[in-house]
Amino acid sequence: MTIDERLYDRRRLRQFLDGRARAEGIDRRALLRLLAAGGALGAAGAALGAGAPGARAASRATGGADPAPGIVKPLPEDAFVVHGTNAETRWSALREVGYHTPNELFFVRNHTVTPTIAAEDWRLTVWGGGLRGGAVEFGLDELRALPATVHTAAVECAGNGRSFFTSQQGETVSGTAWKLGAIGVARWRGVRLAEVLRRAGLRRDAVDVQPRGLDDPYEDSSGNQLGRVRRPLPLAKALDDVLLAYEMNGEPLPPDHGHPVRVVVPSWIGIASIKWVGDIEVSTEPLYSPWNTDLYRLFGPDHPEGGSAPLTRQTLKSAFELDWDAPLVAGERHRLTGRSWSGNAPVRSVEVSVDGGASWRPARLRDTPRADRWVRWSVPWTPTTPGPATLLARATDATGARQPERATFNEQGYLFNAVVRHPVVVTAG
Repeated sequence: MTIDERLYDRRRLRQFLDGRARAEGIDRRALLRLLAAGGALGAAGAALGAGAPGARAASRATGGADPAPGIVKPLPEDAFVVHGTNAETRWSALREVGYHTPNELFFVRNHTVTPTIAAEDWRLTVWGGGLRGGAVEFGLDELRALPATVHTAAVECAGNGRSFFTSQQGETVSGTAWKLGAIGVARWRGVRLAEVLRRAGLRRDAVDVQPRGLDDPYEDSSGNQLGRVRRPLPLAKALDDVLLAYEMNGEPLPPDHGHPVRVVVPSWIGIASIKWVGDIEVSTEPLYSPWNTDLYRLFGPDHPEGGSAPLTRQTLKSAFELDWDAPLVAGERHRLTGRSWSGNAPVRSVEVSVDGGASWRPARLRDTPRADRWVRWSVPWTPTTPGPATLLARATDATGARQPERATFNEQGYLFNAVVRHPVVVTAG
């Protein structure tokens, strides 16, 4: 079942503005002020609210200051760059690993802190006017008893690459200053959301479903209480390829990645893949939350007045599996490796430049390209002259879209898709 997602979201926005939809947890009049403000909340800042039912805030028992409060797993400096409550994967750490991102190397995007939730106590409540009867509850064992689906898919933050708006384009944006490490590809195992909705008694006139997490309620940097993280999905997407995942790369979900159950929405921005899911509302009218109104939309001079439709699919990107300013010996043959991906279509080809974009040559694709995950590639290079050099990689997907030299500005720095200028240093040996 497919739909034109952009047309659908525009219709939902019109319905909301006409008073025919509602936004849980935020007053409609206040939301209209937020829309007019064009992104005043920003994406930075988080404060802890009341603890989620059945969960407690996790803390790391360390002898000194915690560089990433609220993240449970170790974050070695050679594998991660820490951004407050978030941690991005260093691309150099992926060079010698396989196709899937190991759980210990997968990036972490938290609004507050990672909750500790006992699997035996966890319950998922499916509720709302879009069901034929009342609320239906599922435990983890009940989910595991349903037909299982295994799907490899990327999860990528909408702000991945955000820092390059500033460093490459000289534009000021708000939010976590990710480079390109806010993405990971895993083999997810779980039950299709469609199966759970069917068993819950889905009505024929249902429109939206809205998963909500069990992490602490979020307070933005201005003190606005936004509640627990939640973001609605159109029913067509929910019934298509969305998973309620309980395993990641053959293991139970780690705490930082949604234990015991998370939502995985292939090809869409990461905010849709709600971690630690605790309930799902099913509605016969379009639903809105702060995460698809003021946040995760495009605001700026090149976008519609009042902002774009809520963001859905990810964009086209490429990354080298190299440190920034990595040393490469002149006269030696080097195998440059990297990965490219797109949420819209499979990557068709990748080109690499070793001279700052003056010339390009094709890279060898090492995997079968797919729309909801990346493809690995490689190209040989023997540098001859010591000194600084700039590497570039650009991908073209099956629709013909190719990474541009410059990304279109938006105030919150979402969906950066331009070719990234990766500096290296050629040494004399």
